[in-house]
Amino acid sequence: MPADRILVRGVYFDDVDMNEAVQICRDLFYAGGKPKIIHTPNAEIVQLCVEQPEQYDLINGADLIIPDGAGVILAAKILKTPLVKGKVAGIELGENLIKLSAELGWKVFLYGGESGVADLAAEKLTAKYPNLIICGTNDGFEKDNDAVINKINDSEAEFLIVCIGMFRQEQWMRDNIDRLNVKLMVGLGGSIDGYAGIVKRAPKILLKLNLEWFYRLLQEPSRLRRMMKLPKFIFGTMIYKSKNKNR
Repeated sequence: MPADRILVRGVYFDDVDMNEAVQICRDLFYAGGKPKIIHTPNAEIVQLCVEQPEQYDLINGADLIIPDGAGVILAAKILKTPLVKGKVAGIELGENLIKLSAELGWKVFLYGGESGVADLAAEKLTAKYPNLIICGTNDGFEKDNDAVINKINDSEAEFLIVCIGMFRQEQWMRDNIDRLNVKLMVGLGGSIDGYAGIVKRAPKILLKLNLEWFYRLLQEPSRLRRMMKLPKFIFGTMIYKSKNKNR
């Protein structure tokens, strides 16, 4: 785990690029001991932490915390503590780890999404990576937590992808860390819908321009209220910097 974490509005981020993040995850997988946890907070999550300070310990409690979003990178620049290596998109980190799993023979479990989505994601991913071992799936709405834990452990999963929504997935991983036999787990929000092909990622040109949020909004207008957290976060960061500068 990198020692040089960058503090952005109360959340600590590891200043790593994609290759470094993947290598760290590989090292964590083989580190032994309790399962290692990866968090992928974006600007919306950091803003929610600002509004709900009790969530800071939860989000900061991971073995690796990557900056998933241009808003986090911009805020770090505003605060003069830049994340110089840029953003590491959670959905891309997840797929790189899936690819690595196929190469190294890691057993993968997909947990999250609506009924049938994890199965569809497993089908799409194994078609893309023929050597991939997906040893089990479960939707994100199972109410019997013991049943979920037992299913994951019985599958002999080693790498667990958890996509059950922000804060809920981080809380779930922390609460169940002593009961799970996996080696590595990562919270990836709605990424499982992307792996299943239900939600399409933005074209590369929009990704380069940091306009993926706009593409998602066009696809899902209902996300407007959630996306308003981004300008609130950036504007709030500017005010936060000004107040601290004048102290």
